[in-house]
Amino acid sequence: MQLKCIAIDDEPLALELIKQYVSKIPELHLVQTFDDAIGGGEFLRNNKIDLLFIDINMPDITGIELVRSLKDKPATIFTTAYKHFALEGFELEAIDYLLKPIAFERFEKAVKRAIEFQALRFPDKQSSGEHFFVRSEYRLVKVDIDEILYIEGLEDYIKIHFSNAKPILTLMTLKSVLEKLPEEKFKRIHRSYIIPVSKVESILNRKVKLINSIELPVSDSYTSFITDWMKTGR
Repeated sequence: MQLKCIAIDDEPLALELIKQYVSKIPELHLVQTFDDAIGGGEFLRNNKIDLLFIDINMPDITGIELVRSLKDKPATIFTTAYKHFALEGFELEAIDYLLKPIAFERFEKAVKRAIEFQALRFPDKQSSGEHFFVRSEYRLVKVDIDEILYIEGLEDYIKIHFSNAKPILTLMTLKSVLEKLPEEKFKRIHRSYIIPVSKVESILNRKVKLINSIELPVSDSYTSFITDWMKTGR
């Protein structure tokens, strides 16, 4: 998935920084940049984009006022040097709010949220296929569904463990990755774990034993998995 985006900021250095950051992220395509809100607003009303980077504090019209005026609002990431604008920005359901000067790591985290948001709005049809892609260590990595041993949630990240390869870490939630997986093949058994049903060898004392002798707990909220597995074996 590649998101078409534009950036609006009256500071040339800020626009240049966003250009540099966007160029490092393959999932983004920067269509155009604007140094004034009026020109950017006109473009937005006549062109469909997926993601908007916009400064809040600009002359003539603020970024918040511009976004509020849009009938068809794109996913929005606000940027500003002033903390006190944050609350108003989030009231417009912004994806994120970046405080200048913006570090690349923080920028990348905001973009990941936008990608996840877009994936939820328009689910990728490949989710029922054999693979999907994640970003890990500045690279796009192909994940073969059949090779997944289990997926572990680590706050804002997930760790995908494989049967015969090193695990990979990516900025994503368990909920988001579950959307990419075939529902009949993968089940959540814990707030921190998703497993492929085909890799289950046995269940004892609310612990699932996978191939490679991996044991994972089943939490109270997901005990129905045990019942289903005992009935169907899958």
